[in-house]
Amino acid sequence: MPDAPAPVRLADYLPPRWLVPDVELGFVLDADRTVVTARLTVARQGQHREPLRLDGEGLVLKSVRVDGRPLAPGDYGLANGQLVIALPGDSATVETVVEIAPAANSQLMGLYASGGNLCTQCEAEGFRRITFFPDRPDILSRYTVRLEADRAAFPVLLSNGNPGEAVDLGDGRHCAVWTDPFPKPCYLFALVAGRLAPFIDSFVTMS
Repeated sequence: MPDAPAPVRLADYLPPRWLVPDVELGFVLDADRTVVTARLTVARQGQHREPLRLDGEGLVLKSVRVDGRPLAPGDYGLANGQLVIALPGDSATVETVVEIAPAANSQLMGLYASGGNLCTQCEAEGFRRITFFPDRPDILSRYTVRLEADRAAFPVLLSNGNPGEAVDLGDGRHCAVWTDPFPKPCYLFALVAGRLAPFIDSFVTMS
């Protein structure tokens, strides 16, 4: 039997050591192999020298950059479900590239395949199965999301916020950009890609 999850107690709560005001996510979507590029703007909160700790589960890490500089494996730690990066300053831009396999995601947490579509379920701690991130509800971020996919397989590309540019990339591929200007916790992140159609109806009230 799997081990029982460790309890999370209010008495153990500590405010986040690092905030993430802005997030840019880039998805190259495929049911078998999706590539996720995350660019996090991080800011130290308070007077401390603790490293940045990003939660991750079921991710294949391909690269890490800090302020555009590639990090070698010896420059960061990866253990116990966390990516740990020592940052010398009080702010930085941290970029990770990971691979995930939505079709093999039987937990239905994070990004998974269902009925020919790709969907997300991030509550309560599913976002860490999409990319490395401080997966806790008191980190509020603004999100810009770029979705790229095969048009025949995924003609509709949706995420949170306001639709931006939609571009035909050629070779049967397309992309769409969504921007959510309101800070939100990562468990509210949503993505849907697939063959979707609108259902339109009307309703007249008694008044």
